[in-house]
Amino acid sequence: MKASKELLQKRLYKRNQVLNANSPFVITDEILEHHYHAFQEPWGEGEKVILQKDDIMQYSKEESKAIWNQNAEFWDCAMGDESNDFHREVVRPKVTELLNPDPTDYILDIACGNGNYSAYLAEKAVSVLAFDYSEKMVELAKKRQKRYADHIEFCVADATNETSLMALKRNKPFTKAVSNMAVMDITDIKPLFTSVYKLLEDNGVFVFATQHPCFVTLTEKYMTPHSYYDIAIEGQPQKQCYYHRSLQDIFNLCFDTGFVIDGFYEECYFNKEIPDIIIVRAIKIER
Repeated sequence: MKASKELLQKRLYKRNQVLNANSPFVITDEILEHHYHAFQEPWGEGEKVILQKDDIMQYSKEESKAIWNQNAEFWDCAMGDESNDFHREVVRPKVTELLNPDPTDYILDIACGNGNYSAYLAEKAVSVLAFDYSEKMVELAKKRQKRYADHIEFCVADATNETSLMALKRNKPFTKAVSNMAVMDITDIKPLFTSVYKLLEDNGVFVFATQHPCFVTLTEKYMTPHSYYDIAIEGQPQKQCYYHRSLQDIFNLCFDTGFVIDGFYEECYFNKEIPDIIIVRAIKIER
């Protein structure tokens, strides 16, 4: 028996109240329509919503996108033109050291947020193509970084979709790619790593920073990939969805794609003996 959209909406809303109690997620018409075809009356299951395994990942992706659109203005204001202390003091120095940007580079900035790191590169006369999944975030990035329009091209693209990513290909290959604290926000990172490998020139560099999976998590699981809700900046309107992967899962994905890891840092912020993030440099080695 097919349930009504109204019933589905009520049950999804109740689900998200439980998962995201302090900042309930807004269920858009797009998400509702996307999942209606797969929703069936859960006989005997009380208030559970029954979705297929493959559908749950897709739902999470759409949910994450909607959350980031809702958080975009807060995030842009919180980061301002200079980003916060964590990004300036912990993330940016080692990312930049491993990336070693040069005016001759053409760099892909993945999940660029409000474009502050792209602007940092543009100040060094580097050409950048920056993208984010959130349309609102890209809109705000274009506005904030308009003074660097000659050096930065902003686009909306889906980091979980290889077709969307390959559409970023221009008339020259990227020499380098960078991702600042976004890998843990992306539902499925395999299409991203595969596409970045294809988009880079031979011996091109991919540098990414992400939270340290050994020390930064709200669950007791380590080996099993999973997701959970948390905040990145105190006061943000919506909790976001984090996707946990073990170090071996992240590194093996690099190796399986064809990358060779030749640079690695663990950086601390709150406790000088417990690292908060990892920073990895992967080199494209033609197979």
